[in-house]
Formats: sequence, structure tokens, C-alpha cells
Amino acid sequence: MSSNGIVGWFDLTVDDAEQVSQFYEQVVGWKKTGLPMNDGEYEDFCMLPAEGKDPIGGICHKRGDNREFPSQWLIYINVEDLNKSMETCQGLGGKVVYGPRSMGSYGTMCVIEDPAGAVAALIQPSS
Repeated sequence: MSSNGIVGWFDLTVDDAEQVSQFYEQVVGWKKTGLPMNDGEYEDFCMLPAEGKDPIGGICHKRGDNREFPSQWLIYINVEDLNKSMETCQGLGGKVVYGPRSMGSYGTMCVIEDPAGAVAALIQPSS
């Protein structure tokens, strides 16, 4: 079964990921695990459901590659061919507002804005 078109991940990028991750731990019961960033300079967080072992999303500091991201939940939609999806987005009146950028072993991503002004990330997972 193809994973194209599904929301495969979501992130929240904020100035203080430690504080906001603690907020969501208390409000919705998520657990967190640290993810070293920028050669261990700081940690972003993978969030796990209270009873789960697999991360469902991330809460990230607005630093490094994420410094330009808005402070809002950002969904990552899986696509088969990122370049084709970016080209189609632009052809239909949307914009590529960030990227493309490698996410290492996770794949390659970009952030788009649709004609109504809503933003989403597209990610071509690594094979």
C-alpha cells in the first residue's frame, strides 16, 4: 500500500520547545523523547502518545534550519515525487515558500502555500 497522500508527520516549531512540549505532556498526556540537533547544541522533541512507542509528531525549537518556520502546527504530507509536486503546486497558483531540504534518512521536504494561503509541508520519504 502506498503512503502517498497521507499525513505522515506533524511538527510545531516554537521559540521554547522545552516549555511547549511540557505543556502538551500535561494537557494531552503525550510523552517526549529528545532528539539532539545541531551537533548536540540543543534538543528538539519527538512526541509519543501516552500508551504508544512510536512518535507521532515533533515539537521543535525555532533555530537552525527551522528558524524561519511559523509557530503553528505543520503537517507533512507524503508525496511520491517532490519535484513534480512542487512544480504542480506552482502551476496551480500555489507557492513553494521553503526548501527543498534534506531530512537525512527521513527524505526530502519543502513547505508550500496553497492558493488560499494555507501552508503544509510535502515530504518525499527515503526509499
